[in-house]
Amino acid sequence: MSEKRPPDRAISGQRREEDKNLDGLIRPQQLSQFTGQEKLKANLTILLEAAQSRQEPVDHVLFHGPPGLGKTTLAHIIAQEMNVNIRTTAGPAIERAGDLAAILTNLRAGDILFIDEIHRLSRAVEEILYPAMEDFVLDIIVGKGPGAKNVRLKLPRFTVIGATTRLALITAPLRARFGAVYRMDFYEQAALETIVLRGARVLEVPIDPAGATEIARRARGTPRVALRLLRRVRDYAQVRADGRVTKAAADEALALLEIDELGLDDLDRRVLRSIVEKFGGGPVGLETIAASISEESDTIMDVVEPYLLQLGFLERTPRGRAATPHAYAHLNIPLSSDQKKAPDNDVVQPKLL
Repeated sequence: MSEKRPPDRAISGQRREEDKNLDGLIRPQQLSQFTGQEKLKANLTILLEAAQSRQEPVDHVLFHGPPGLGKTTLAHIIAQEMNVNIRTTAGPAIERAGDLAAILTNLRAGDILFIDEIHRLSRAVEEILYPAMEDFVLDIIVGKGPGAKNVRLKLPRFTVIGATTRLALITAPLRARFGAVYRMDFYEQAALETIVLRGARVLEVPIDPAGATEIARRARGTPRVALRLLRRVRDYAQVRADGRVTKAAADEALALLEIDELGLDDLDRRVLRSIVEKFGGGPVGLETIAASISEESDTIMDVVEPYLLQLGFLERTPRGRAATPHAYAHLNIPLSSDQKKAPDNDVVQPKLL
């Protein structure tokens, strides 16, 4: 059964095979090369050094936060720093308890099992994972009916690294078995500029600091988006300019992709305009918004909303989503007389993290 996943962002289109191959080259291999998330890096450094000094596997780690912030990259960095093998899978890919049992029995001492989208594990699979994480044993039922027997297999000490964009959907028993839980936040612009410049060096793309700044400014605080924009600006510079990523080339390329100065693309603006123009600024339910623009509600909640909330363009209320005065100002739509009577908050340009 195929996995249902949100579509790729309109800002970069479908991922090309070239992009997939370059991902491994652009990703940092060591924690010292990882840019941003300074508090997380400090805590993770202590965790790794302590495990290395005791010559023990790392405790189970859970990363949570919006997509594209580096959860998968950090999992591979941990494996690299600990000099162990990593086995990668995803929650929806483990459909039956037997699938997880096959993975666990092939792990060696110290290995890392990385489970992306861990909140999508089925309850039956979670029941197998509990004793494996806590006691490093695997309980298997052999046979059926009155003759069925419980066989307990001992597993080597290993590490589970989970990644999720929805921490609340992880059951409490599973969440409690992770010894280290880290939240990943959106990146500051300076960190994104460093990531763009490093990506340009790997891709061998000539780039001006002003061009990197322009890409980082519109990257939604997300490294994955920044690197995708870099690739598209690179393409534009090669076809329409002299091959160098300058501020002018970045401006023209991103304007052609309909990405504005805050990184909002066509889907973001459609959501905001739907709330403002069709529903009087809200509050309005998520399913209603999705139906009004012919988009999946999961896409809006997982992909669009986090950044709009971060900018202060959107607010969640018990009655639904509502647009803020910041959203009206960005869309150049005047507030109604009723909205102007609301408490007067100075409308300022949202600050990108």
